[in-house]
Amino acid sequence: MRAAAPSSIPTTEMQVTSIRLERELKEQLKSLAGDQGYQALVRQILWNYVHRHSGEHLTLSPTDIQASFPARAHQAQRCALTGQPIQPQEPMLLGWTGEGQFVPLSLSSLQSP
Repeated sequence: MRAAAPSSIPTTEMQVTSIRLERELKEQLKSLAGDQGYQALVRQILWNYVHRHSGEHLTLSPTDIQASFPARAHQAQRCALTGQPIQPQEPMLLGWTGEGQFVPLSLSSLQSP
């Protein structure tokens, strides 16, 4: 899942921050990060957290959705792919992401154009 992070800025323009991580956590992050590097992965994780908890819309693509299930909205939602509103009691889908999260999807959001 990709959050709409600020435009890529050179690391020379970023502020240096020190954080202490358990050795095992750092090794796991390095392993998960692959070629992008664990610091870039940590920034991505932090941006995802900020966007999720600030109510901002996450930018997902259909390839982020591993499975979907029919559902009915109990509260107003926004489709995680299109941003389209989903009204209470409206049929919808729950999308299961590769990160293990359920996200609201409109019925037409996974259809090919």
